[in-house]
Amino acid sequence: MSLTALAAAPAGDGPTLEDFGKDPWWLIGGKVLVIFVFLVVTVLLTMWVERRVIGRMQLRVGPNRAGPFGLLQGLADGIKLALKEDIVPRGVDKVVFVLAPVISATPAFISFSIIPFGPEVSIFGHRTALQGTDLPVAVLLVLAMASMGAYGVVLAGWSSMSPYSLLGGLRSSAQIISYEIAMSLSFVAVFLFAGTMSTSEIVAAQADAWYAVLLFPSFAVYVITMMGESNRIPFDLPEGEGEIVGGFHTEYSSLKFAMFFLAEYINLATLSALATTLFLGGWRAPAPISTFWEGANQGWWPVLWFLVKVWAFIFFFIWLRGTLPRVRYDQLMKLGWKVLMPFSLGWILLVATIQAFKNEGYEVRQIMLIVAIVAAVVLAATVLWEMVRGEPAEEAEAASGARDRVKGGAPADAAGGFPVPPLDAPHYHGKTGKPTPSRTSSKEVARGTH
Repeated sequence: MSLTALAAAPAGDGPTLEDFGKDPWWLIGGKVLVIFVFLVVTVLLTMWVERRVIGRMQLRVGPNRAGPFGLLQGLADGIKLALKEDIVPRGVDKVVFVLAPVISATPAFISFSIIPFGPEVSIFGHRTALQGTDLPVAVLLVLAMASMGAYGVVLAGWSSMSPYSLLGGLRSSAQIISYEIAMSLSFVAVFLFAGTMSTSEIVAAQADAWYAVLLFPSFAVYVITMMGESNRIPFDLPEGEGEIVGGFHTEYSSLKFAMFFLAEYINLATLSALATTLFLGGWRAPAPISTFWEGANQGWWPVLWFLVKVWAFIFFFIWLRGTLPRVRYDQLMKLGWKVLMPFSLGWILLVATIQAFKNEGYEVRQIMLIVAIVAAVVLAATVLWEMVRGEPAEEAEAASGARDRVKGGAPADAAGGFPVPPLDAPHYHGKTGKPTPSRTSSKEVARGTH
């Protein structure tokens, strides 16, 4: 039997592509409404969990006044943002300025429509899959929507007519392009093993083993790139408060800012759900549970396993935010282009070779596990090398020379570093750093302006 035929024959109650498109209109509308409500509630809970968890990590309380245990704090913040005055700076491109938040938030909702929550169940007498819809290229839809979301960030920075916003938009476009390529490459190994790009059939193909184990290097690359795609710490360079204020949304307020906020947290949930679907067996129960309980993957119980996996990833995001500092922009680009992409290309060639041997009838499961472990070690060693290695000797020498010249107050030449102007001439004399006494006129003393 071919690899495609194996992927198209799911185990248990998992749906196939032929099962979609047959629901009545009221059931389709109900699914859309449930997905929308689920995402909004997930955003509110994620905000609350993030504040409470990071507060506990930093030995502080966190929100505890709005509602029991502060559960209504996110809702209170949303109402506050919606009722604030909407300020539109003078000189902005108003049409693009208003459309940018909508372009950022809308694709985030659409991406979740192809995520499977569970198997087929009966709802008011109709058998239907717990999934909005499915496509032969469903995973590509998520990547396309991620690219559309990047347009919202870029247009927000450009239309604001602010240097800080423009820099944030440029950073975001470069970051998303870099890490989206590496993320797409991490999916290729999954497509080769599953023989399909349909999310429901990828979940069905993991009935025996999760791809997080069989394709661990791809899983590791995806975990790194999902942090880059979400623009969160340690990769929140488009919103670096220390150098570009608030980044692309510096000029936004009220409901427009809230939509950017909403898009960020929905992307967090979407990336976590996509990782669960492609690498952790989707809605299928973990091996110990499914081994001892035959009904673990039937009925409504799979929804519970799906939510547990998604929230484990969301907690991982929050944990990183409370632990790691922001990286430098050159480190961000170097990791994406020099480490993740070359490694992903080499890993794809290796997986394709192993898959060819498998199609010929060879038993390659043990070989695959050994290769995956070796590849993961190589990836970790490469990342650590890029992080801990010092500056090259020539760059270090040039930087040292530039620092010495700056201390002396003389401008650095082009070969030794960036040109630095001398110290403030009216108050300092020469290179000694000694202040020059200021001369105050009698008129200034009389007026009290000195």
